[in-house]
Amino acid sequence: MATKKFMYLNRKAPYGTVYALESLEVVLIAAAFEQDVSLAFIDDGVYQIVEGQNPEGIGMKNFSKTYHALGDYDIKQLFVSAESLEERGLSIDDLMPLVWEDEDEDWAEKPSIQVVSNAELTKLMSDQDVCLSF
Repeated sequence: MATKKFMYLNRKAPYGTVYALESLEVVLIAAAFEQDVSLAFIDDGVYQIVEGQNPEGIGMKNFSKTYHALGDYDIKQLFVSAESLEERGLSIDDLMPLVWEDEDEDWAEKPSIQVVSNAELTKLMSDQDVCLSF
């Protein structure tokens, strides 16, 4: 049976709701079962992968370091909306350096994050078997 392609759409800020943490947990579980998983960060979801998060002031645990484990689960496709970054005054330089290791190139680290336009993201979404929004 062919593996289905799953894209998880992350639209919410990382703290204040359970959406970001729940999405991350579901993604890791799906990847553990060898599903073809990709993530898209849209709207306030781009804040989920901003470097240097510190939610102590609002009494929440910082789970952002868990995103660094995605490459270990063979999750190498992280798409970030260019428009969402721009609307929030952010650039790729504000995001965590998330990588995966390429077994075919002597475990060379390669970036997981790809900044794409919303039009490109729409095309990527249409190529998926399942899109889940968080």
